Amino acid sequence: MTIIKQFKIAFILLILMTLLTGGLYPALVTGIAQILFPFQANGSLIKLNNKVIGSQLIGQSFTNENYFWGRPSETTPFPYNASNSAGSNYSALNKDYLSTIKTRSEQLQKNNPKKQGLIPVDLVTASGSGLDPEISPTAAIYQAARIAKARKIPEEKILSLITKFTKNRSLGILGEPRVNVLQLNLALNNL
Repeated sequence: MTIIKQFKIAFILLILMTLLTGGLYPALVTGIAQILFPFQANGSLIKLNNKVIGSQLIGQSFTNENYFWGRPSETTPFPYNASNSAGSNYSALNKDYLSTIKTRSEQLQKNNPKKQGLIPVDLVTASGSGLDPEISPTAAIYQAARIAKARKIPEEKILSLITKFTKNRSLGILGEPRVNVLQLNLALNNL
């Protein structure tokens, strides 16, 4: 077999595989996803009055006393910047990291003076991506008194809302119970 014949075969295979794996396969997977899972395939977007206000998959920064606060985000130049997803990559013993944790803990204690004891870890540490849209039910419950006071409503209503929006483990075994912060805050506005 001559070298020209080998190049010809290789070139034909390159074109064929490019069309198959770069065009046909992605089109097939996209089509199946759009038919079977259109909400998820289009970004799990949350709408309010027909306007997209966020996604179930990416957190948002809430700092107002009237709302639940999510996990801190380490993305730059602003929190929950999806185009710059990253964690801090500091070790657990890094002085800057420990200082950040201390500052966040003090801020939470200042805003939740009635709460004693341990602060839920997901309220002071960022996730690996810095985009986590969910917190643990414990982190939500930790904030309930502050929100009830700010909104002048009974704390029991806030706790009931947390229970209502808590998602259990996927398939009963994967992950941990969690609450989507944006959905919880939208439900707060409807109280």
